[in-house]
Order: sequence, then C-alpha cells, then structure tokens
Amino acid sequence: MRSFKLLASFGMLVTLGAAIDLVLGDQASVKSAASTIAFGLVSYYTGNRTGDTPGNLPDPYFWWEAGAMFGTLIDYWALTGDDSYNAITTQAIIHQGTENGDFMPRNQTRTLGNDDQGFWGMAAMSAAENRLPDPPADQPQWLALAQSLFNQWASRWDEASCGGGLRWQIFTFNNGFNYKNSISNGCFFNIAARLARYTGNETYAEWATKIFEWQETTGLITVDHNVRDGLTININDNTCNNMDTNLWSYNAGIFLHGAAVMYNHTNASSIWRTRVDGLLTAARATFFDPTNNIMFEQLCEPSGFCNNDQRSFKGYLTRWLAGTTQMAPHTFDAIRPLLETDAAAAAKVCVGDTPPPAFRGHRGTACGFRWTTGAFDGSVGVGEQMNALSAVMYTLVGRVAAAPVTAETGGTSRGNPEAKAHEEPGESVITLRDRVAAGFVTSAIALGVVAGCVFVSI
Repeated sequence: MRSFKLLASFGMLVTLGAAIDLVLGDQASVKSAASTIAFGLVSYYTGNRTGDTPGNLPDPYFWWEAGAMFGTLIDYWALTGDDSYNAITTQAIIHQGTENGDFMPRNQTRTLGNDDQGFWGMAAMSAAENRLPDPPADQPQWLALAQSLFNQWASRWDEASCGGGLRWQIFTFNNGFNYKNSISNGCFFNIAARLARYTGNETYAEWATKIFEWQETTGLITVDHNVRDGLTININDNTCNNMDTNLWSYNAGIFLHGAAVMYNHTNASSIWRTRVDGLLTAARATFFDPTNNIMFEQLCEPSGFCNNDQRSFKGYLTRWLAGTTQMAPHTFDAIRPLLETDAAAAAKVCVGDTPPPAFRGHRGTACGFRWTTGAFDGSVGVGEQMNALSAVMYTLVGRVAAAPVTAETGGTSRGNPEAKAHEEPGESVITLRDRVAAGFVTSAIALGVVAGCVFVSI
C-alpha cells in the first residue's frame, strides 16, 4: 500500500489569481470556493426556464447526469448551509419522480436504464438523509421515491441469466438490454444498504448482501476487490462468459460506499470491514496517480478520450469516499489526505476564462477536467464543474457535516415500503412488496416507532 502525505489542514493556501482562493481547513474559505464553483455548475441548468422541463439538462447531457447533479447540490446545501439551489432541486426531483413516484418519465423511455433511475433515486435518498425540506403532502416524498425504486429493481432481478443481477436497460427494445453492468447493480446495492440502515428493515439488508455476493460470484468484483464493468448475456443460451473487465471510478465508489453503510448497519461486522478495506485499497491503487496521489480516470483521461458521461465519474468517487469516512470511521485517516490533495488540485484548474455559451459562471472560474497537470486544460462542462465542486466541498466532511441521520435520529421523510413498483408484462412483485412491508412493520415495532411513520436517512 502506498503511503500518503497529509496536507496541512490549516493555512494551506491555493492561490488562483483573481479566480478562487482556497485555504483548506478554513471553513469560510472552503465554502466560498464551493459557492463559486456551484454557481458555475448551475449555470448549465435550463430546466427552471420558461418552457423547459424541470430536471432536464440541455444536450448533450443525458437524464441520469441531471439526477447526479441534483444529488451533488443536496450535499452542497448540507455541507455549506447555502440553500440557493434547494428550490430547483426539489422541483426537479418531484417532477422527474413523476406522478407515479417511479422515476420513469415517458420522455426518457428510449434511453431509460436501471442506472439512470439509480442516480435520481440516490438523489431522493440523499434528500431524506440530509433532511431536505419535505415536499407538500400531496407530492411524492423522498423516502417513498427511493422505496418505489427498490421495489422496481427487486421485481427485475433476473436469475434466468448470469444467476441473478439487473440488466442495464429496462426495456427489450433498447440497446444494452443484454448487458448486466456493475453500475446498475451498484445503484441497487447502494440504495438497499442505505434503506436498511435508515429504516432498520432487514429485508433491505438481505438484498444488499445478495447483490454484493452476486457481484463476487460472477467475478464482477474480483478477489482483490476491483469492480469490473459488466457481463454480456449470450442470447442463445443465457450464459454470461463475455466480461468487460474495464475499471471505472464510479463503479469502485458506489460499492465502497454501500459496503461502508452495511458495515455501519451491521455494527462493524468483520466481513463488511474486509470488503470496505479491500475496495478502498483497490480504488487507491487504480484511480490515484502514483506520482502525485491525485485522482484521475485512468481508463480514458491520459489519452484524452473521456466522453461526457465519463468526465463526471471522478466526482462520484469523491462523494462516496467522503461518505465512507462517515460510515466506517476507521477509513478517515486513509481517505482524508486523498480528499485534501484532490481539493487543492481541482481548485487550481478552476481558472478557465471560457466565454458563453460554453460556460456562464463567473469569468475565470471554469473548471477543467484533468487535475494532475496543475493547469486548466480547456475542457469544460457539467461533469468537470461537478467534479471540482465535489473535490472542494467534501473536505468539509468530518469538520462541519453531522453524522447521517437514521429514522431514530431525526429523519422526517415519509416512506411507503409498499410503493407501487413499475411492473413489466407478466411480472409480479407482490411477494417482494409484502416481505418488505412486513419487515418494515416488524422493524418499526422493534424500534418503538409507530408503523407507517418510520423515517429514513443515512
């Protein structure tokens, strides 16, 4: 394992000319830098304009990345106290949750995947966990949205091929239906773990364990805890011998954080500690440049061929590293130096003076993609800005961020464990929903909470 030198927590000044000054360890400085970067991020959003659709980003950004952005903005508010973007965040999640509360908007059908739903579901889960003000009573609630999504995924669990797992795509007519990928199953695992911890319902924990073990059995999580991308299903015999072994940072991060939540939920069980430590070691070895310990998307960043989606992945690994320190405190000393090194490196490249329409934030504060170079690389966009915001603001975790709440410690979002799942023709999720509902009531009684009034948060 490589050694990491901890940056000075106080008095470390990153000078960016007239653009951004960042003093790590100084809460006011970090919050000010985060505010500037967040303004640049939200400048890409058009869904709150007259005639546009709430929750959507303009081309070339796909629906899922908008969900990821709003999840980031929820954490931004929780860490900094700046509620400037809470109104558009609430509007977006409620609108994209749809009147059915299922994160299946009709205008996304041609590209809707389980992972796409997942990033919106994780935003809703974060809203519940961070106690984002609850929507009006006649609107879908944060916790209920996450539970509805869990029910959908459980109904789609497919043991006829690969012995289990979610397919990437939901509908047979979409390319990728014959692919089972780690990010879709990682979203399922992550939300199941968080629901287990928040509600105390062991049915969610059983599913989280089942998903993780399936990843291990198939080899998508290797013995040395690397997380491979996915499996292609042979349509002739349903075998799954064709594996994409590529390693992406968000796959590593989503399983690391979910494993840390399970470690917390199981009161520091040894098996989940082994998984947390293994995933963290693998992520450090794969996604941090050995020469400077700065995060990079190793598969495409050095060559300069990362696409729009891939240019946002580093931000999610940063989010989940920070979340891991809260759920598995023994990881703090290993992760904290990584977060501080990345914050300093990311802030240094937020000096781009890119004119509109490419960037509409404050002049001279556009954030580049590559952090390892120490200079603005000219690459700007939602992913680049979101990455930098994450890098800077998550250094506040452990300093100003309170521990994630549970149903017993202040969560207010109303849940619905029987939330209607979207049922495909010929499918039924009654048994699963009944199990979850029964487990929910049992857990509520055990916790001394009135059934039906249990609230959720990480």
